[in-house]
Amino acid sequence: MNKIRRRIVAGSLAALPLLALGRYALAQTAGTLKISHQFPGGSIDEGDFRDRLCRKFAVEVEKRTKGALKFQVYPGSSLMKTNAQFAALRHGALDMSLYPIPYAGGEVPELNIGLMPGIVTSYEQGAKWKSAEVGKALTELLAEKGIVIVSWIWQAGGVASRSAPLVNPEDAKGMKVRGGSREMDLMLKAAGASVISLPSNELYAAMQTGAMDAAMTSSTSLMSFRLEEVSKHLTSGRGKAYWFMLEPLLMSKQVFDKLPADQQQTILQVGAEMEKFGTEQARIDDKLVAEVYAKKGAKVADLDDAAVNKWRTLARETAWKDYAAKSPGCARMLQLAEKTL
Repeated sequence: MNKIRRRIVAGSLAALPLLALGRYALAQTAGTLKISHQFPGGSIDEGDFRDRLCRKFAVEVEKRTKGALKFQVYPGSSLMKTNAQFAALRHGALDMSLYPIPYAGGEVPELNIGLMPGIVTSYEQGAKWKSAEVGKALTELLAEKGIVIVSWIWQAGGVASRSAPLVNPEDAKGMKVRGGSREMDLMLKAAGASVISLPSNELYAAMQTGAMDAAMTSSTSLMSFRLEEVSKHLTSGRGKAYWFMLEPLLMSKQVFDKLPADQQQTILQVGAEMEKFGTEQARIDDKLVAEVYAKKGAKVADLDDAAVNKWRTLARETAWKDYAAKSPGCARMLQLAEKTL
């Protein structure tokens, strides 16, 4: 267990924010691409699996291109702040990022479908998106915005809470909760909660100070950001879940389009191969998170079909309805996503 735990937290890097974000601040050396993400860093074998996925991807692409492409991975938002990464990708100021897609929902509202409560409830269903109409629509939308999807990564999530469990909608009343997206927040508000908006790497401090009572996030983040240290309850995603987030590996289209065709093909091929690793590791973390929290003395609860259906019903009446009303594009994206149910 200690070895596994070390894998989750090993190598965390202190943030090293750039003084300026410009073309020259992020200029590549010849053939070297930068991969940025917000998650704790480690090595190719130890640490948060999302960081490991980036490193495995980098090693394999370098190998297959015989060193023509090299990569530098910047974990822990050490290259730039989390929320700046999407815009940087769009404008070619950042090469690649493993990025929670709904974080960009303020800029591109349709992307909030990537954390729509109750719309994805299993890894098998999420895997269908890539080749389904909804996946093709997302791919086209991101391409229009200047971004290429390299790997489709889905993660189930749960809830860590300080004082009381959050299993059913009625449990949320009076709690200060981080949902992770506008749509999650709308559902939580309807359940009687106050909502907090923070990226994953700021959750620990908010929980520690009492500014937040509960945090909804992926199983991996529940461990990587050590929320078990400030939580007494966990609702896991190891059996059933209504919280699934799309956290793809993305690439700037400006950068991608400048590469030779064979290098583009290698990037997409290796990216697709990484999806199996991502799903396997996400499933492992769904189970491991329950062990980590129980060992710290937290009470662990699992969702059943009745609880999932309660959340989905509430989501339909609130989050889904609000999302569809935003624009014809959002309405169409939700309609296509529902076809995978």
